[in-house]
Amino acid sequence: MFESAMTTFASITILGLVGFSYTRYYKYLVLEKMENAFRPGDPVLELAAVGKEIPHDKSEYDRWIPREEQAKIDAIVRGEVQGRYHLLLGEKGTGKSSMIIDAMSKIDGEGVAMFEAHADLEIFRIRLGKALDFEYHEDNIGSLFSIRGPRDASALLDIERAFNKLEKVALKRRKEVGRPLILIINSAHLLRDDEDGLDMLELLQQRAEQWAASNLATMIINSDKYWVYERLKRHATRMEVTQIKDLPKNSALQALRNYRRKYYKEETPESTLEEVYDKIGGRLTFLNRVAKSKDMLNMCNHICHMEKTWLLNQCWILGAEMDDDVMDQQKYASSAMVLANALYKKSLEMDKTYDPDKGHILPEIPLHEARYIMTRADFIRQHHDISIFAIDSHAMVRADSVPMQRAFQEICSEPGFEKFLEDTLERIADIESLGRTKEITLKDLWNGGKYRVTTRDRKGTVNGDVEMVVEEGKKDEDEDDN
Repeated sequence: MFESAMTTFASITILGLVGFSYTRYYKYLVLEKMENAFRPGDPVLELAAVGKEIPHDKSEYDRWIPREEQAKIDAIVRGEVQGRYHLLLGEKGTGKSSMIIDAMSKIDGEGVAMFEAHADLEIFRIRLGKALDFEYHEDNIGSLFSIRGPRDASALLDIERAFNKLEKVALKRRKEVGRPLILIINSAHLLRDDEDGLDMLELLQQRAEQWAASNLATMIINSDKYWVYERLKRHATRMEVTQIKDLPKNSALQALRNYRRKYYKEETPESTLEEVYDKIGGRLTFLNRVAKSKDMLNMCNHICHMEKTWLLNQCWILGAEMDDDVMDQQKYASSAMVLANALYKKSLEMDKTYDPDKGHILPEIPLHEARYIMTRADFIRQHHDISIFAIDSHAMVRADSVPMQRAFQEICSEPGFEKFLEDTLERIADIESLGRTKEITLKDLWNGGKYRVTTRDRKGTVNGDVEMVVEEGKKDEDEDDN
């Protein structure tokens, strides 16, 4: 019995030691893998270098596409700007992600992790784990002997665990290097504006605030949409917002010139570059598409046509003959056309909409005035989401791009547009009025009978009386019928 007891005790002791050793080793391995995720080299850079052909000489970046914001983003990614977290806000195609990748390339991704957001929190969790090289304990052999499965937790709880581990790595880095880790969340607007998405955004902001206060890590949130700024603004104390706009004229011409050299190894006449900029402005995604085309001016016209088509397909109005079944959609469409017409008229009142040095000057309206013009407070966000209007960090509303502003001008300047818009609005008002109308049927008004109807407002104040009396001829007819 003693030998059996000792054998059992020794077996249990060895098993316990093995389990304890494995647990300690696994925890060490988790942190080691996460530290490795922030060492030089990053898959994001490899993909970007292949797809965009980034110049190998780091001194060529500023000359390739000159950006005023690039120096600031470089300093943030290098860890020189501490005590803050950052929101990069701007329309799609303005070059936000490209500037971040360029800044990462200059330091070979050392101390930086970047991943794309997603509306599904499970996919968001997996992408974060891939960026941090964190498996959420799903590769832990010890989980085989536990009753609960490795995925019995929610995505938010798993992300919280990942951030707890990241804090340990950041503490170690702060002692050794003295610089914070950089965590970049790209396309944060893809999170849904619902309960789950807001919980995720709140979790990210809480961590960003804590890490910024302790200089552990700097979070960079990249977004195309204004609603992300609205949500973060509510609880922000250490957030810094950087508005990324289209390239000014000189920078846009330089970028277009460099693109043409890259794709066709040729010098483009200055007059052609000027004409291209006049049509599409300084949006990088448009400049890149135009530079890839053999006939640049034809591509400019195509881009402008597609933007106008997009506007008409999403927000065109139907006039006085529209069916009452489409009234809700026409409210949405007519509000966009009312604001587009207001921006068009504002452009006519401006001293100039084009500066020889700065380039295009798009008319803009404060957000609260735009809502007043539209007579609705909710539609502007929906129009912003489909890239009809842009809302910047100063709550100014303008056309989403130069081609979209040109579409406003072409549509709103057509003969009869004002009358067509007024007819549509009048038809919507008539349908709404018809829906609010109540019909009262009065019977038995004979033998000189009279009725008095008193109207009152919500406070009970009498507005007036209406007296109804049977006419003599009508009364006689009613008596004959009886």
